[in-house]
Amino acid sequence: MANSAEYKKIWKNNIWLENPVIVQILGICSTLAVTNNLRNTLIMTIGVTLVTAFSNFTISAIRNVIPRKVRMITQVLVISFYVIIVDIILRAYVPDVSKALGPYVGLIITNCIIMGRAEAFAQGNTPVISFWDGFTAGLGYMLILVIVALFRELLGFGTVLGFRVLPSSFPAWTIMVMPPSAFFVLASLIWVIRGVQLKKASK
Repeated sequence: MANSAEYKKIWKNNIWLENPVIVQILGICSTLAVTNNLRNTLIMTIGVTLVTAFSNFTISAIRNVIPRKVRMITQVLVISFYVIIVDIILRAYVPDVSKALGPYVGLIITNCIIMGRAEAFAQGNTPVISFWDGFTAGLGYMLILVIVALFRELLGFGTVLGFRVLPSSFPAWTIMVMPPSAFFVLASLIWVIRGVQLKKASK
């Protein structure tokens, strides 16, 4: 049974020290695709977080009965099951967001973060702590994408979650709603955060 120190360590690693986007450079495709709108980003990242958590839980629970030769196929099937549930819920309750996200919801299946946590953690740990690992990895992913989306929507449209924040006289930065801007914002974020991490590590 894992103790509280292990849960705290997983939290710290997935949110900060080994953040999947900033440190491991995973999930970059969705960072470029959906972060020009904060609302869409929040819904997308909540979906990824839940899929990662429940996939980890399920894969951990059945890990001892999965033949090694079909391990990866089984993981993909489990992840697909939860992605389909997320897609159905989005279509039913937020159809406009589902339409805006388009194929990117389905592509959650191929998200490297989900596959990585399933293979690196869930395959060797108990269900509860695997759920926590998946959940915190998803939150780490969400944190970065929300920051990127906040900057892009604010400077590109002058709004946050659709509500106008900057005055109408503010000249919108069209480049910020285009995919290349995600590279610049993300690169700046990596530069700042990694700089802080390395500075703390050197002390």
